[in-house]
Amino acid sequence: METKSSEVDLEELPEGCIANILSFTTPLDACKLSVVSKTFRSAADSDDLWDKLLPSDYHSIISRSSSFSSSSSSLISSKKQLYFHLCHNPILIDDSKKSFWLEKRSGKKCYMIGARDLMIAWGGTHLFWQWKYHIGSRFPEVAELRFVWRLEICGKIDTSMLSPETSYVTYLVFRLREDAAGLDSYATEVSIGIVGGEKHKASICLMPEVDQRQSRSCVGLLCPKRRQDLWLEIEIGEYLNRIGEDGELEMSLLEMNAPKTGLIVQGIEIRPKFIE
Repeated sequence: METKSSEVDLEELPEGCIANILSFTTPLDACKLSVVSKTFRSAADSDDLWDKLLPSDYHSIISRSSSFSSSSSSLISSKKQLYFHLCHNPILIDDSKKSFWLEKRSGKKCYMIGARDLMIAWGGTHLFWQWKYHIGSRFPEVAELRFVWRLEICGKIDTSMLSPETSYVTYLVFRLREDAAGLDSYATEVSIGIVGGEKHKASICLMPEVDQRQSRSCVGLLCPKRRQDLWLEIEIGEYLNRIGEDGELEMSLLEMNAPKTGLIVQGIEIRPKFIE
């Protein structure tokens, strides 16, 4: 007597069913599985799949963009193209004060809070800070430090804007003028946490290790790293965005023990943490 095999040939499943299965993987896995067969490739290219891999609120985010124009959208013919467009082309949102993009491997949401959307102590006083265009910035303006004793920068973002159940790392993104001074005279204190809740605190140095000018205050502290876009970044801290813990995530830097000059702030970046 013949016995029927309990094995299921995935090739016999409808394309929509395969697309639904792929939606439970990551965008990276979906692209890898597209080489399995013609059926898988068709499912992996379908709008049904990429509509599920895109953030559920992507329509709302794009509607807040001043840089994602009708001419940009007319060149995008599928949800897969839209996904990779958002991975490689950060868009400006909220009156060009924030930048949004997707992390390519996971589809997690990433943001940079531009300098104009940060609270910068004395930022409105021309004697201490000036606002100017910088060719290397994605924002219309950056904040350039002329002279202060009290360096205080704070950024906030609603946790509902972030991907749920995701560990994020936040960074100050900046450059230094050639005459930058005082940024390694004392350690800079950073903190991160939900407004009204407990904050995680640490000490960092804003001067790259190779540029520290015989500073003893920064020995052993975390120093900035050079990015591919030639800006510097220094980690402020990590945050795990758990479901049900809504609120405003606050990130801050403070140093007020020495005169400082030459810091150029582009913004605070918030992106998923990945362990290689």
